[in-house]
Amino acid sequence: MTPFDVQYKEAIRLIMEEGIDVPNPWSGRVTRMVPGVTLRVDVAECFPLLTLRKIPLRLFIAEQVWYLMGEKNATWLQQYTKIWDAFLEEDGTVQAAYGHRWRHHFGRDQIDLLVTHLKENPASRHAVVITWDPADDGFGLDKKLNVPCPYTFTVNIAGGKLHLHNIIRSNDMMLGCPHDAAGFALLQCFLAEKLGVEPGIYTHSISNAHIYDNHFDAANELMSRSHDHGTVKVTIPENGYDRAVKGDTELVSELFKQVKSQYNPLESIKGMKITVNVY
Repeated sequence: MTPFDVQYKEAIRLIMEEGIDVPNPWSGRVTRMVPGVTLRVDVAECFPLLTLRKIPLRLFIAEQVWYLMGEKNATWLQQYTKIWDAFLEEDGTVQAAYGHRWRHHFGRDQIDLLVTHLKENPASRHAVVITWDPADDGFGLDKKLNVPCPYTFTVNIAGGKLHLHNIIRSNDMMLGCPHDAAGFALLQCFLAEKLGVEPGIYTHSISNAHIYDNHFDAANELMSRSHDHGTVKVTIPENGYDRAVKGDTELVSELFKQVKSQYNPLESIKGMKITVNVY
């Protein structure tokens, strides 16, 4: 198994065997959770793409491009996925769209500032991007809002490599975690390309790592699996970051073809459905 597969499978085992069952009143389901789970991989050696079951490739690639565009209107993304449609306002926007939060919501372009700052100060420890807005998010505020799960990330350059630490308040481990890990590792690769360094360690830290009760059978199926069919490495094309910012659909196709040519997962686990709730 890949380094990511090994850590992910152990996290699923830990939750299923030692987790705490917590009723979730917003979804009507029970979640089995473990507080404080971290996955950590060297992206240059092995991109964190789960092979113990097949995950949609084009989805996480297009989503990260959409984030870098800084959009909250979902029209561009809808040509690839309807995953955000449950959170659309009447005007077709997602008010908590991560990319919009990064690039516009707080009155400053955090991504552009991060790139400029690390070009000028590569040893800085100040490269922090925030998604969570205390004025809008959390504490039971009654809004039609997808409260951000990955709520902040930090970037450091060390040893000629760019390292990204993603902090997630709540992660659906069977569906959300593999998608988020691949997506934010791709963001790390985009930033590394723009800054002229190699991608390094991707760290995925989760405050509440949980499995919904309707995914227990799928979790048991995944724990029974083992796979050894090579690793995936991602190379961002020249000017890939700038092309992503412009919403270049050909870039999505190029990255999809590159990843798909290396990706040899086990078959999908059928029957898993996303549980949607605002908490």
